[in-house]
Parts: sequence; C-alpha cells; structure tokens
Amino acid sequence: MIGNSAGRAFLGSFTSAGGLGVTAASVDRETGALTVLGSTDAVPDPSFLAVGPRDGGTVLYAVGESAPGVAAAFAVDEDVPTLLGPAQAVDGDAPTHLSLAANHLVTANYTSGSVTALPVLADGSLGPAASVLRHEGSGPDTGRQEAPHAHQVLADPSGNWLVSVDLGTDSVHVSALDPATGALRPHGETVLRPGTGPRHLAFHPSGALAYVLGELEPVLTVCRWDAVTGRLDVLGETPVLPGHETADEAVRTYPSEVVVARDGRFLWTANRGHDSISVLTLDESGEKAALVGTVGCGGRWPRDLTLDPSGQWLYAANEHSGNVSWFAVDAETGIPRHAGSVEVPAVSCVVFA
Repeated sequence: MIGNSAGRAFLGSFTSAGGLGVTAASVDRETGALTVLGSTDAVPDPSFLAVGPRDGGTVLYAVGESAPGVAAAFAVDEDVPTLLGPAQAVDGDAPTHLSLAANHLVTANYTSGSVTALPVLADGSLGPAASVLRHEGSGPDTGRQEAPHAHQVLADPSGNWLVSVDLGTDSVHVSALDPATGALRPHGETVLRPGTGPRHLAFHPSGALAYVLGELEPVLTVCRWDAVTGRLDVLGETPVLPGHETADEAVRTYPSEVVVARDGRFLWTANRGHDSISVLTLDESGEKAALVGTVGCGGRWPRDLTLDPSGQWLYAANEHSGNVSWFAVDAETGIPRHAGSVEVPAVSCVVFA
C-alpha cells in the first residue's frame, strides 16, 4: 500500500519503447525524491495521465497512444494501479493528452486531429465515447503540418470552455462541452504565427492569460483569455532559448511543456534536443515574459515538466535517457536546482495525486 506519510505520483511511459506503462511512486515531501512502487502495462503507450476524484480517493486516467487510440481509468489504492472498468476507444488515433471537464474525460488525438469526450461514470470508470470534434486545416511545415494534429485539450480556469492546441493548424481551438450529453460544439479558433507548431498551453493563475508553447519553433506566445466570451487574443511572442542557441541548426530543439508558477511570477519550459529547462520571468500583469536562462534537464529529451502541489519541486520526464529528475525551485529567482533522479524507462509524463 502507498503510505499516508508520503505524497503520490504517477508516471506514464511508452511500452513500445521498453517502458513499464503506468507506474505509481511515493514522493518524499521534504526532498522531492520519487520511489517507484509498482507498474502495469494494461494499456499500450500510456503517454499522458490525469488524476480525478473517486469516493473520497483518487482515480487515475491514461491515454493509450496507439492506433486506434484508447483511454482508461485506474484504481490506485494499491502499489500497482489496476484497471477500473474496460479501456474505451476514443474514435481517433494516437491520443497524446487528456483532462477532466464537465463530468467527462476529453482526449486530444494527434494523428486524427480531433478531440473526444467520454463520460465519467459514478465509480470513476469511463463510458463509450459520447462525441468527437474534428479540427480542419494545415500549416507550412509539410512534414509535420500536412493535417490537423491536436496535441493538448483542457478546460479553461472558469470551466466553461475547452481549449485544444493543434500543432498541425498553428492554432488554438475553443469549444463548449455539454455536461449532460457530452456533445462538443465548436466556438472559435485563434490562429498563431504559421510554422510555430503549438503543442501545449498553460493559464496564468489569474485566469486572464494563456501561454502557448511552440514545438516547431522555440517560442512562447502570450495570449489574453476572456472566459466570458471564450475568446483568445495574441499579445506577443518571447523566445524560450537564447538567440544564438535558437539559431543553432546543429541542435534542433522541440519544446514540449510549459508550466506557470503558482504565484504567476515565473514560467518554465522543457526543451527536447537542447535538453534543458528554460526559466522565464513574468511581469506583474503577466503579459510580458522575459527569458532568464536555461539549466540542464538532468537527462535527455524532456517530454514533460510538472510542478508538485506545493510548487517547490519541478519534475522533468526525460524520455530518451529513461529517468525522472527533480529540481528545487528557488523562490526568489525561479531557477531550478537539480536535486535527484530515478530510473523510469521511456518515461513521458508525471502527475501528482
């Protein structure tokens, strides 16, 4: 059993690359250290995870980044997560992200360029897909943007809208989700600079701003978010790497994740290829970001970056080196200091209960 004296974390990994699947770990709140407890490969390539409530406890959700793609719920009362009901088809290929919204689990299906809503049942398990919303369009990078590629979907801070980030169309789509039926209704689309290949976004604690990270170009796009109208407006861009390193064609960089500090003073990005974590400061309004510098990610190919619930520890899931590194965050400067690492083959995601 996972003890009450420690926190809990869950790690996703690519089973097709030697990963263990969904892994449970204990978290030492004093040192940030992770200790692996047990794993299950019940779902193929569970590359992204999300945590939700269940009868006063926790239920864990995972995508299966396969073709066709699936989503699944897990009970996590023991050291080894166990399936809670059958895995459900998402009616799309290669789901890469998922989140909870309006009594549903929603997935972003990369290859299909679509978003799927599945009902969450009373026991926390999943029902069959209720609706699928397909994106349309393309971008200038013919190798990566020949079609829509939904990479992330999440509820906005008000809970009234879904935003989905599409790498293929260089845009962020806004939709509404009916909590009773699971119907997805398109509402709007904000087009970013062509070729940036947006991957993920994170909201400012105020809920009035969103920061969109490009994968095909290492740039952060700052946007104003209006939760009343469901409108996202571009304010400006900031590079997430120093100029001379951004221009280094010998090391192509593919940023993966963006994280905002709980107090809204700092922002971090994970940079694959450059194998670093970028540190940016945010001004008082949150509308202007400035690059401070970078630190090593503690491994290779950081696919995910996550703050623990306290905001004191930052975790990088380093896919190619097969380890999760943790960093103590300096409260004054926002600069992470490497504090430890644990081996997790082909790791892709870290979430906390």
